[in-house]
Amino acid sequence: MALWQAVLELADDHLVLGHRLGEWCGHAPLLEEDLAMPNMALDLIGTARVLYDHAGQLEGAGRSEDDLAYLRGEREYRNLLLVERPNGDFAHTMLRQLYFAAFMEPYWRAVEGSSDAVIAGVAGKARKEVAYHIRHAGEWVIRLGDGTSESAQRMQAAVDALHLYTAELFEEGASAGEEALPDRAALRPAWDATIAEIFGAAGLTAPEVRYPQSGGRSGIHGEDLGHMLAVMQALHREHPGVNW
Repeated sequence: MALWQAVLELADDHLVLGHRLGEWCGHAPLLEEDLAMPNMALDLIGTARVLYDHAGQLEGAGRSEDDLAYLRGEREYRNLLLVERPNGDFAHTMLRQLYFAAFMEPYWRAVEGSSDAVIAGVAGKARKEVAYHIRHAGEWVIRLGDGTSESAQRMQAAVDALHLYTAELFEEGASAGEEALPDRAALRPAWDATIAEIFGAAGLTAPEVRYPQSGGRSGIHGEDLGHMLAVMQALHREHPGVNW
């Protein structure tokens, strides 16, 4: 039972972050980014679809990927608080993406040999995608942090606002004791190394976090997730069971 819950957590992370990135479609500051961010969103949502389908099969209650994505309330979602944070300005969006991708790259690398064949299969594809996400987001973090005085100020403000959500990346949640999944805390050195390298090049300083924020794995979210789900789920709830 713990494995399906852990897979559901992963699926929620990817769906929510994918939707957040998709909100930039048509609003990005550059045409290149108007193409890049929806493509990254599709990477994340594609991963979420496979994970939701697998979670439904592991649960054995007959729920489909659509049921899990569209017919749960916000307190039933188990995503990280980090991924549900509003887009804010471009600096916030790129930093949020970097923080998540820098964790998921070593995570997927660790589960490529998982005893769960579906998870291992997802990892082989997803690891290549998040490696690109790290490169893309990291280049922007460096460009903004080492750019003009205003861009540096905005980038540091994003760090100050989002860094307190990063500790939740390493909390075990439902994956505790699951042999098919890695020890999240053991991935901290790889994440720290990636962030330190990029922050060093960007001239950014990670703040000391005295009171890290968590609760997403327990279904405790900010009001922003509820607003996002209301938009994301509206069509499916209005026309349940429709086939397109």
